[in-house]
Amino acid sequence: MKSEDSGMKNEDSGMKSEDSGMKNERKRWLDDPANVRRIYIGLWVISLGLLALDLFYEKHVHYPAEELFGFYAFFGFLGFAGLVMSGKLLRRFVMRDEDYYDR
Repeated sequence: MKSEDSGMKNEDSGMKSEDSGMKNERKRWLDDPANVRRIYIGLWVISLGLLALDLFYEKHVHYPAEELFGFYAFFGFLGFAGLVMSGKLLRRFVMRDEDYYDR
């Protein structure tokens, strides 16, 4: 049975064959820079909106620092950044060579 008779076309399967090149690859919605920009701006709008909501509710604080405007946003950002940096540090200890599983 020939590959043309298999019932799957390269355009429909989402995979490209070696001889088809890049011209048959479907363009996805995140390939368009305008869509990426919309997501980026949307995340900023949502984040700033949530930060603005910090002004409109009563806080029941345990520590004086919690009364500051945007404390939880700042604390969350520092926590996330610390997690990423600790992951980078941990990577030095647990990372294996590229061919580790091939040996």
